[in-house]
Amino acid sequence: MQVEIQNLSIAFPTASGMSLAVRSVSLTLGNEKLGIVGESGSGKSLTARSILKLLPRSARMTADKLTFDGIDVLSANENAMRAIRGKRAGLILQDPKYSLNPVMTAGEQIAEAWRTHRRGGKREAREAAIDLLAQVKINDPARVAAAYPHELSGGMGQRVMIAMMLAPDPELLIADEPTSALDATVQAEILRLMEDLVSRRGMALILISHDLPLVSHFCDRVAVMYAGRVVEELGAGELAQAKHPYTRGLLECMPALSHPKPRLPVMTRDPAWLV
Repeated sequence: MQVEIQNLSIAFPTASGMSLAVRSVSLTLGNEKLGIVGESGSGKSLTARSILKLLPRSARMTADKLTFDGIDVLSANENAMRAIRGKRAGLILQDPKYSLNPVMTAGEQIAEAWRTHRRGGKREAREAAIDLLAQVKINDPARVAAAYPHELSGGMGQRVMIAMMLAPDPELLIADEPTSALDATVQAEILRLMEDLVSRRGMALILISHDLPLVSHFCDRVAVMYAGRVVEELGAGELAQAKHPYTRGLLECMPALSHPKPRLPVMTRDPAWLV
């Protein structure tokens, strides 16, 4: 599986004309774990969603090249994209409270994803749903399969979402801030689970996050985005040696128990970063 993005731009119409949210982004992804970091509004989620063509109707997307395993996403029709979405590439959203269907049980939602892409019977799909819940380390998966989203904790809801995405056995997993709505203990559990599943299944991963230390520990490469642009791309183990002043600013603004500071610095932005 190979994803190639060359000169991707995404714009939205406004009262004063088209506003660019993603500007000339180029990225490649093979069978690896890529982290995309940056502040809110920097274009991380839009860049990842463009691979699945999951953008608002008002968005205007252009690129010199945007392919998923050789398939031209720009020219692909909806039927061609349905063969990619879910089946070959899964998307985990950040808050299960707003992403799961409140009137369907957890098991029904996982079974629906399984049947959509695998064409099995209802009984087979129910058994697969329970097995997937067991794979994401849920105790008593049969009970959780019969529960509705409002009956689940945040961590369990996120595990249900991961199980849904794993049901079709995708080649690429896009995780859009999957732990931002969870407390620190549950965050660590979910990340360990994802790391284990990605490694065991041999999937590629795009992890979108604000947490630079987390991404440096979890990913192979990191792309840093600012105002819709990729300003720096480097190996995850080299993040501490980043050269771009924006990346350095992000790192220096983070508190650390090992090196306490009386006052956290405020990032100074340079208009030249937009050029």
